[in-house]
Amino acid sequence: MQQYLQILPAVCLLVFIAITFLFSFIDKVTDWNGNLSFLQTHFKDTFVVPLLPFTLFLITILELIAGVLAIIGIVYLFASNNAFIAIVSCIISLIVLFIFLIGQRIAKDFDGAMKITIYIIAVVLCLYFLI
Repeated sequence: MQQYLQILPAVCLLVFIAITFLFSFIDKVTDWNGNLSFLQTHFKDTFVVPLLPFTLFLITILELIAGVLAIIGIVYLFASNNAFIAIVSCIISLIVLFIFLIGQRIAKDFDGAMKITIYIIAVVLCLYFLI
């Protein structure tokens, strides 16, 4: 029982990661054109507009991987107390969030950048509990 209580904070944060990234993945897949249109408007005065379709595709794939690995990581934590997959999920999540943060800074959307920081803190906290 004590072993499960020790991993509970990390499991809760992994559930947060899974929900966040899998729902974001589903939104991007079901409304690809809407997301691309929003991003083209958001970045209209920047140099990244030609890169948006590829970047959106890359982020969509990384979100799927991060969310799925978070779920698999939870299973591995309970089954064998092995945190490797959960740690990989956190690292991929941080890569996505840093891409978002860079994008918000390029677009000069400082409020958006601030909001992403909250997600970064949650994922770093999860990583801390896993290591």
